[in-house]
Amino acid sequence: MKSHPAIAVLEFRDIAVGVVATDALLKRSPIAFVKCGTISRGRFLTLIGGTTASVEEAVAEGLAHGGDSVLDHVMLADVHPQVYEGILGRRRPVGPGSIAIIETGTVSSNVRAAELALKGTTVDLIEIRLADTGLSGKGLSIFQGELHDVEAAVEIAVGFLERSGVQVGFKIISAPHEALARQVDGSTYFGSALLLDLDGEDGEA
Repeated sequence: MKSHPAIAVLEFRDIAVGVVATDALLKRSPIAFVKCGTISRGRFLTLIGGTTASVEEAVAEGLAHGGDSVLDHVMLADVHPQVYEGILGRRRPVGPGSIAIIETGTVSSNVRAAELALKGTTVDLIEIRLADTGLSGKGLSIFQGELHDVEAAVEIAVGFLERSGVQVGFKIISAPHEALARQVDGSTYFGSALLLDLDGEDGEA
């Protein structure tokens, strides 16, 4: 369950500018929460949430102070609960069905893609990763559902992003292997993935 109606993500090319802009937006508006810090590729990422009015005001202040250093940003006035939970690091278990992977050049555009996919279809958001270790500044989201719903979700989200000139890639797996589903269920980060024993060759002569 989401505790606040609105969230926003701001990405800055320059760390120092990102820190200053975040300080400015915090002083401008009484937002409910903030999470910020450096991410890969020497960027600075700020996530804020609260009432729609306070987040809008804070975003405007952050953009004004960020100037040309703002790489990308997104504000969702009525954020989908699964997006809200996902950006706070909560994952959903992998169940039966097809999966889709959407990869974007920025975090903000991936958050937008997730919002569009969830509000336009009945798919579930399994995981969303925000430029963490190994992503080189990219955003990554994993969706699951019936094949026709997954295809529709990708069409909605990717279509919008491509029309907006956003760098985006995607793949759909109609029937993922059980081992892959178990891996995705744990984490898509290699360092956190468990070694799964499979029924393959054991190497004996």
